[in-house]
Amino acid sequence: MKPTDAYNIIYMIDGLGWGGAERLMIPILSALDRRRFNARVCVLQNKDGNPVANELREIGIPVDMLPIRYLRDLTAIPRISAYLQETQADLLHAQLEFATVLGGIAAKRLGIPSVTTLHTIPNDIEGLKGKLHFALENFILRNFINCIVSVSEEAQRFYLQTAKFSQSKSRVIYNGIDINKYSIASSERAKVLSEFGIPEHVTLLTTVAVLREPKGIQYMIRAMPKILRADSNIYYLVVGGGEYFENLQAEVKKLDLEKNVKFAGARKDIPSILSVSDLFVLPTLTEALPTVLAEAMAASLPIVASRVGGVPEMIQDGFNGKLIEPANPEALAATCLELLSDRQTLRQMGNAGRKIAEEKFNIKSQVRQLQDLYAQLILRKDLQ
Repeated sequence: MKPTDAYNIIYMIDGLGWGGAERLMIPILSALDRRRFNARVCVLQNKDGNPVANELREIGIPVDMLPIRYLRDLTAIPRISAYLQETQADLLHAQLEFATVLGGIAAKRLGIPSVTTLHTIPNDIEGLKGKLHFALENFILRNFINCIVSVSEEAQRFYLQTAKFSQSKSRVIYNGIDINKYSIASSERAKVLSEFGIPEHVTLLTTVAVLREPKGIQYMIRAMPKILRADSNIYYLVVGGGEYFENLQAEVKKLDLEKNVKFAGARKDIPSILSVSDLFVLPTLTEALPTVLAEAMAASLPIVASRVGGVPEMIQDGFNGKLIEPANPEALAATCLELLSDRQTLRQMGNAGRKIAEEKFNIKSQVRQLQDLYAQLILRKDLQ
């Protein structure tokens, strides 16, 4: 017997590094109604030391490690099945590839309802291994998962076409954030900026992202020489860690930009950094729905972002930011300079973004929709 009347929800995820899906676990599980749902996180791999695990434990969420290195691990499904039985799971919520594939099969075997959230839109699936993994995940989505949550309309359209699962078991639930965390106005601008070697009285462009090639930060770095020719008092701060750091660092050195382009590494104080920024830039090449844009909007920042994936569902061109075509340093430079030349428009865009964040990307709305979905599935209503 369960110790309480609350339902046991297992959140299974590939790793707990500083990626968008991983970071989202914190606000979601902070806002979850614990009178109705007991949450527990199961992580399958170690990603950068799994720093988000400590954040989750700090808010009282148990985190278990169930190491699985390969999808072809023959022990994976029996071990996950045993884990789900041991934790008396009422529902599995899978995040990312391994959790969706292996967790989805295990849950189906046990008759436990399952949800998966699709956080990405693949830009270019390379190699035989990548294509096989994508085909396998699509097969699992069609045949093993009870409900598929896409984080944007564009992501839902993509997967309905590629995975060909029934639209009746598909939902769109936008990512949410704790809006109040981004309401701060920093009174310590000089202190925050000095940590990165940036003077107080400058214009600061900021990108927050995991440092991977598809995030497109290399194109913003290539835009900086043109920006600096127009105004040498502009700095660019890149916040995040990842596999592409050395490539980006080499690009900065090649273009002699060490003075004006700074790397902050992975940070926990994103609200403070956004509060001292003047313009947020996301030059990404592919994106389902970047939570970081909701964070930037909540911080009342105007935004320059690529017109890809679910980004246009967040940025209304000319209203709360500007959309540009991806992989275009010239457009990045011209658009940033255009916005920075009109401070009144910048303020208006920032205020508009804050309002959109409050209306569309509030964590309370996201969690309310998830909780309704959990109850619906557990009680075997409509989605079977």
